[in-house]
Amino acid sequence: MATGERVGSSPQWPVEARLAALLPDLLIFRKPRESEPELTTAQGVLLGIHVTGFTALMDRFSQTCKSEHDMDKLVHIFSYYISDIVEHVLCFGGDILNITGSMLLALWTVEQNQLSDIITLVAKCSLEIQEKFGIYHTREGQDLQLKIGLSAGRISQVVVGNEQRQHLLVIGRDVDDVQLAQHLARANEIVLSWNCWKLCEQYMFEVEIMREDEAVKLRDMRTIGPFDFDEHFDKCLDYLPYYRTNADTLRTALELDPDSALEKTLRKHIMKNLLKKIDEGQAIEYISEFRTMTMVLVSLEFHKTAWMLHFCHLIQEAVSYISTVIETVGGQLIRILTFEKSCMFFCVFGLPGDKKPDECAHALDCSFSIFSFCWENLAEIKLVSISVTNGPVFCGMVGAVARHEYTVIGPKVSLVARMITAYPGLVSCDEVTYLKSKLPAYNFKKLPEKMMKNISNPGQMYEYLGHRRCIMFGKRHLARERNKNYPLLDREKELEAFRMAQEGCLHEKKGQAVLYEGGKGYGKSQLLAEINFLVQKEGHRVLPLKLKEADSKQCFYAIQTLMAIFFEIDMCPACYRQECLHKQLHGMVEEPLHCLFNDLFFVKFPLSFKVSHMDDLSRQRKIKACFFQVLQEAVRETPLIFLIDEAQHMDAASWEFLGTLLSSVPIIIVMTLTSTFNLCSWAQHFLQSPQAVLVPISKLAVNSLLRMACWELKVVSIPQELQMCFGNPLYCEVLCQDLLSKDVLLFCDLQKEEEENSKWETLSANAMKSTMYSISPASPGEDQELHVCTVKDNVTLDSVLLPPLLKEIAVNQLDQLTPEEQLLIKCAAVIGHSFHIDLLQHLLPGWDRHKLLKVLGALVDTHVFHWCKKSQELPAKPVFVPPSIKIIEQTKEKKKKSDAGYPLKLGEELSLQQPEVLEFGVPLLREAARELWPKAQQIALHLECACFLQDWACRCGSCHGGDFVPFHRFAICSTKSSSGTSRFCSYKNTGSVLTPVITDKLQLPSPEDSFQFQTKPSRSHEAFPSRHCRTEEEFLDQVNRKLAQSSPEKDVLTWKPCQCEEILKLVLSPLTQHCLVIGETTCAFYYLLEAAAASLDLADNYMAFFYLKKASGLLGRPSAFSFFKKHKVKISQFEEATFCSLRSEVCFNMGQITVAKKLARQALRLLKRNFPWTWFGVLFQTLLEKYWHSCSLDQPPDNTSENKKKLAVLLQKAHCLSLLWQLYNVEATGSSRRFACLAALMQKNSAEEFANEAQVVSTYVALSQFSQNMGDWEKWLHCEQMAIQKSSLCWFSREGLLATAQLMQALAYTKLCLGRLDFSIRLGFKAQEISRYLRKPSLENLVLSVLFRSAFLKKRFDLCIHVLETQWALISQGHDVLGLACFYSACLDLLLYGKGWLCRPFGECLHFIQHYEHSCVLTSQSNVMLGVHSSLAMWFARHSQWNPFVHHFSKARQLVKRTNASLFGSHGFVRFLECHVLMLQKMPEGVFVHMPPETHSQTLKYFQEFFSRCVTCPVYHQWVSELKDSVMRECGKRESLSLTDTCFTRIWIEGQFLEENNSFEANLGVQRFDRVADAKETKDEEEIQECTC
Repeated sequence: MATGERVGSSPQWPVEARLAALLPDLLIFRKPRESEPELTTAQGVLLGIHVTGFTALMDRFSQTCKSEHDMDKLVHIFSYYISDIVEHVLCFGGDILNITGSMLLALWTVEQNQLSDIITLVAKCSLEIQEKFGIYHTREGQDLQLKIGLSAGRISQVVVGNEQRQHLLVIGRDVDDVQLAQHLARANEIVLSWNCWKLCEQYMFEVEIMREDEAVKLRDMRTIGPFDFDEHFDKCLDYLPYYRTNADTLRTALELDPDSALEKTLRKHIMKNLLKKIDEGQAIEYISEFRTMTMVLVSLEFHKTAWMLHFCHLIQEAVSYISTVIETVGGQLIRILTFEKSCMFFCVFGLPGDKKPDECAHALDCSFSIFSFCWENLAEIKLVSISVTNGPVFCGMVGAVARHEYTVIGPKVSLVARMITAYPGLVSCDEVTYLKSKLPAYNFKKLPEKMMKNISNPGQMYEYLGHRRCIMFGKRHLARERNKNYPLLDREKELEAFRMAQEGCLHEKKGQAVLYEGGKGYGKSQLLAEINFLVQKEGHRVLPLKLKEADSKQCFYAIQTLMAIFFEIDMCPACYRQECLHKQLHGMVEEPLHCLFNDLFFVKFPLSFKVSHMDDLSRQRKIKACFFQVLQEAVRETPLIFLIDEAQHMDAASWEFLGTLLSSVPIIIVMTLTSTFNLCSWAQHFLQSPQAVLVPISKLAVNSLLRMACWELKVVSIPQELQMCFGNPLYCEVLCQDLLSKDVLLFCDLQKEEEENSKWETLSANAMKSTMYSISPASPGEDQELHVCTVKDNVTLDSVLLPPLLKEIAVNQLDQLTPEEQLLIKCAAVIGHSFHIDLLQHLLPGWDRHKLLKVLGALVDTHVFHWCKKSQELPAKPVFVPPSIKIIEQTKEKKKKSDAGYPLKLGEELSLQQPEVLEFGVPLLREAARELWPKAQQIALHLECACFLQDWACRCGSCHGGDFVPFHRFAICSTKSSSGTSRFCSYKNTGSVLTPVITDKLQLPSPEDSFQFQTKPSRSHEAFPSRHCRTEEEFLDQVNRKLAQSSPEKDVLTWKPCQCEEILKLVLSPLTQHCLVIGETTCAFYYLLEAAAASLDLADNYMAFFYLKKASGLLGRPSAFSFFKKHKVKISQFEEATFCSLRSEVCFNMGQITVAKKLARQALRLLKRNFPWTWFGVLFQTLLEKYWHSCSLDQPPDNTSENKKKLAVLLQKAHCLSLLWQLYNVEATGSSRRFACLAALMQKNSAEEFANEAQVVSTYVALSQFSQNMGDWEKWLHCEQMAIQKSSLCWFSREGLLATAQLMQALAYTKLCLGRLDFSIRLGFKAQEISRYLRKPSLENLVLSVLFRSAFLKKRFDLCIHVLETQWALISQGHDVLGLACFYSACLDLLLYGKGWLCRPFGECLHFIQHYEHSCVLTSQSNVMLGVHSSLAMWFARHSQWNPFVHHFSKARQLVKRTNASLFGSHGFVRFLECHVLMLQKMPEGVFVHMPPETHSQTLKYFQEFFSRCVTCPVYHQWVSELKDSVMRECGKRESLSLTDTCFTRIWIEGQFLEENNSFEANLGVQRFDRVADAKETKDEEEIQECTC
């Protein structure tokens, strides 16, 4: 339906009422007739209304590029306009006969003596219509106006058609008069026919005679004497027996009692497509669509001498033939119009359910067949004209609730009508039809351009001449050429089948055939091109041929063309063809038999006596025998291969010939075809041959298709939002080309050195480069540039329409399904790529669960959908859901009715049993189905989805609900209450002067709708004992006891796993899109922040950036002047601060330190917590924080809502301060250190205001980490001890469990730094177990890094491999560049000192560093990169590659000043010192030519800096001390000593490296670390072994 409100018959209406709403009363109350066509007559008054300016408005829309969007606006305008007119006519008792394009015809049927009164009534109706709707101003500047014509007299009616489909026609002189009067009228005029004027009460009208005996113009009605129109109206009602006085329905026909005979009659007058949907109970609103279709208009003009009854029989004959011809190929006759002695038949190809491939070709063939039939078989025919167009149109309901019709509207509909007048007597078509038909050009003839009314640019027109036998054989070619840019993907099995057939043919001397079967776009032609390339490379002779559908109609066409190619006459000029053929046949075929090929190859050999005495059958047999003889001779010289593409279009005679050829000649035949079901009997016989093998071609794997897309775009990575063409290479190729042509992608060099950005708005390329690419270049080379692409900032992919080719393919697939399946797919397409079946059922009124599952099962079987895995399901446990949606009473009542018997109720617990979530197996089908919806109905469905999903837009039940941005809903409550409910109202913009219609309201969650957050521990979640833990051992034992108490099995977590990832995917992400579509930008901004916070919580930084980028688009571009700043969306100050805070965290993860600082400061300022800019401000603020803050702590308010609002602000402040100290901690300068210390102090003070102990523990853990990085031993251990003590007060919730895992990780880190390696490993494994359960990949990755370092220093290299494999499985999914850098750094350590243990080869590690070392993510991580470059330098030194050693050592030396005392910083410093000592000792040998000499004093300064900086990492002190001693001893002797005599070399195993320069197997000091371990480590290592199992 064009509009969801104006035309929307209730789905509860009985079928009879829904049928009656589509048909006029004249047909419903018509007496049954025995024979058809039977002409009957009656008296009546006709009203014809023509909307002028509508064609011009369509033409204006058609000139734009957004045809579907503009078509939606056009239909929206027309539907609102015409529905008011229809209702007005019904109120006056009129019977709407039809609504055709921009015309409306109504009838008042009365007795002859009542005509004058009814004419007065209709005249009054016309005047009111002109007064109310005469001029309609549109925003596009094109006014719509009305021309009205009236006539009265005898009206004839006749029904034409067959038993399946019938049409009611109203004909006669007075019907022609109303059209003539309408034609004579100008805009805003009413014209009466001359007969109507003679029959009316003339004294009551003011008129103007236009033409004598033709028409008069009505100006107004006179009010004479006591005339009362209300009384006259009541009088006229007595003449109208079917007038409905009830204003609710306006028509008696809608309330008739059930009548099976009447229903059977009415069903014949409605298209079968529409009947199926009505029978299924589909709501009228769901029937309308926007789609590309082919329109055919047939115009028949008869001689005026034809009698009326004879005229009806001629129409009947034409209708029967037209319906028979077009229905077989997906066409429908939807309208018949008559005027005088002419008749028009409007046919449409491609209606919903009827879409067929090669639609335009079928339409042209049918048109030419109809054209020929009408000329040859219809008597009294004067002129036949047919026009054909193709383009996007609206097909659906137009009118009012009580009376509407299924019609087709669009610019191409107007064009097809204009073409009939411009090109009479022809079968004409537009250029689009000509191109899409793919028929040979010689079947068409260009037509001269002609001016057409209200159509500015009709384009080139063509005359269709039918199938002409101009050329009987084609030319050699294949559909595709081999792609030289990248190889064929994943077709090894298919190529192997060909190689086996090739070997069988060559060795066994038997013919072999390989037939590749696959769907359209699966890559069959590409495979054939690859085979063509391979066999030509081997020296075989190849005869390639691609067939078309039209070729199947020509007998022996395929063999004819193949032999023409064989004789090399296909490319030969016609004048030399005979001579060339004679040379080819000479010596192989007798001279007298050459004339057999005259008709076959268009040559003129003299007819021989022998051939002249042959009959046709003998000649055919002789021709085939000659072909066999020629081919037999050819294969003796060189192998011969036939390549036939699209073999399903091969004619039967060619199949028969190939079958015989295969059994008699050792030839290889390779074919491709789409399906084997509809092949002829000879083809089936060919397939059953033992020498033929059928090879099905499957879809490509997702990884292969992703690789193909990257190669097509010449990049190594594409963003996630572009990965939508699963399995089909054609889809991938067309989509990539379409994106390139529309210029929506931004390409950037991956290897170009990144510079820090100062603006958030320009970070799209940096976001893409911060993710790891997984596709290698198509043609790898050392100097090849690597690029990545992303979507441009000003582009929204949701607004980018599918390419026409892909949309047509997808719609074809959709129309092959049943009406129920089509409707389900369309509704699912609105929800998103993934959807829950409860939400789907919510959008399908009248569907019960059984019916839904039955249809879904059928679609799953056909791979349209597939069930999601368990990890992708919504929570499978009961989740308490708040009734967070408040909508207007109308929506509540509607939901109460539609949800009867529905298992999912708002405000109740949801029990979601697995499996209940599905995904589209073909994403393009979803995109195409979504684009079919009219805009108004699409918005209504998105609103339903948004209201439904709001209940789930929170953390999962395992996390005890709540917002992803902590206490988000509490913090915005003031904004919500102040703005009122009008803030959330949506208005449907009609694009006209019509009054906007308020739709349902969508509101943000409120504190009243929130979860009951748990404020005290439940019985099942008891707190730890009140006694504080004093040591780490006590803490670990207590955690183990608590976990053991919660499960009968030891150390097994029994809480249900976190489902927040599924909520993000299935709820938050689609919810943001729903809000954007319906225009609820405030709600959209709220949920975009929630989605971004959830993504960061799940360590998906790229998707967080994606959501925040969308949120930025909602706010608009920032002003250069802060006092001019005005957002498009009204948001609270807290939301703006949260927006800045989230962006700061995303920028930090991307390595954009400058903009991250700026945003964090901005967030604090919005939260009224300023952070100083200068050193003086730092000093002053530090004093305030130390001495004044403790005295100024506010008491928490009594109001719970206010308390949570304050807590939301506090949490955001603490988060921003934590970001700030981490950001300043990256820069190892004195000034940055002071800023970092102040931020940490402010975070600590903010944490003291928390009522939540878990948040306090997390804060102390973070401060402990900061103090360790700063080298502050006392604060480090103090904060850690405070965290242990505070943890005893945490009740065992999920939040408390997270804090516990963070504390365990920190303790494992601490024990590693202190050298207690066994205890560190035990803590690490326990922390890893909990973090994996919590689905915290970033925390788990951090734990694994600590675990590896502890195991490495313990020389547990088997454990190192186990940890690294776990880490790889974790980080490779998210493509995290920083995580991969840490992983490869660990792999390099294992390569250097692992005694032969290997996780990743050195080449892979080096390749990663070379491509990503310039990334801002890594350039900001000096601690990690120092260790990476130092390890690389050591590896190159091991292999005596001194130039690369110098390169990486120089980079390490630049980084060493920028590191801190963290574990990674200390580790990198140690590796750097080892390189430095090695270089110092190799300096006398002169291997460092281009490097200034190093002195012992410079080296000792580095040692001194290490001990002063890395005081909090004593695990390395022993080894560094020994390195320093070796340098000092060497410095003291002042003589050249053999390096094998030093202490340094004694630490290296066997000293082979320094003596022979070819071995570096020694473990640098790992042997010494055993002495560093604390004496307390007395526990058996079996506990560690248990952790790894």
